[in-house]
Amino acid sequence: MPGHRTRIRNCGRIALLAALLAACQPGEDAEPTASAVARRLPVVFTVSYPLAWMADRIGGEAIEVVFPAPDDVDPAHWQPTPETILNYQGADLVLLNGAGYAAWVQFAALSPGKLVDTSRGLSARLIPAGEATHSHGPGGAHDHRNVASHTWLDPIFAAAQAKAIASALEVHVPNAPAGLERLQADLAHLDARLAAVFRGWSDAGVLYSHPVYQYLDARYGLAGWSVSWEPDEHPSDAEWQRLAERLRNQRASVMLWEGEPSPATTAKLRELGITPVVFETGAWTPAQGDYLTLMQQNIERLTEARIDGGNEHHP
Repeated sequence: MPGHRTRIRNCGRIALLAALLAACQPGEDAEPTASAVARRLPVVFTVSYPLAWMADRIGGEAIEVVFPAPDDVDPAHWQPTPETILNYQGADLVLLNGAGYAAWVQFAALSPGKLVDTSRGLSARLIPAGEATHSHGPGGAHDHRNVASHTWLDPIFAAAQAKAIASALEVHVPNAPAGLERLQADLAHLDARLAAVFRGWSDAGVLYSHPVYQYLDARYGLAGWSVSWEPDEHPSDAEWQRLAERLRNQRASVMLWEGEPSPATTAKLRELGITPVVFETGAWTPAQGDYLTLMQQNIERLTEARIDGGNEHHP
């Protein structure tokens, strides 16, 4: 549904939201007026953009969705300020991704009655993650281990998370089931398109620049493997050497990146017979469009890579 009007608020609107929340709260000895209640939409905070997008699709105009992580920080490793945590505390619902995503939630004083772990009940479908410690961005060093957290890269897993969101929203949104049905239809269509474009890729060999694609890999049987490289950092000689050694035993002809790698990195990968392709994960709020338009752009780049590689398959 690319034309859907996105109302997801990011960090730039937090101060305004805090003021609105405060204005709508009654004093200890006062009752809220009917008009104040009528003006106040249920406020839903999330810890990831995909959850915010799904909540907005399900709740529409009946709720206010807020995803406050700044654009220059990986939301998975973001540490919100005390002021932002206060805003989370003031929300009606807080949607969690689960699977170890947004670890700060474990240490914040958030009301358990407001928390919705959208991966609860899906533990059998969670994917173990290998260890890979490194650093990038202002967040410093961090690791990817225990359980893979980018669950929404499997549209069918995302559809199950959407069901949990709709269930939590039903008390606020009578039309939540209808919104869920439309959303799940879109996710099913996306799943079919990704399955078509990835058909046969496991034979070609898939390499990932970062260990965040586990659910995509498992859903479409890609049998890929990961390094821990950043798009804006040229790999060291040692990293190139380790890659070359692994390529002797494990084939890779395509490498998925979260962002555009440098021209030097691209040139060296092509020398090794590897085509780099940008496949954005959707962890951040898109500059334009929404989750579905972002995935459409990913599909277009994947299709182009197949054509460039001499494969005439078209999804």
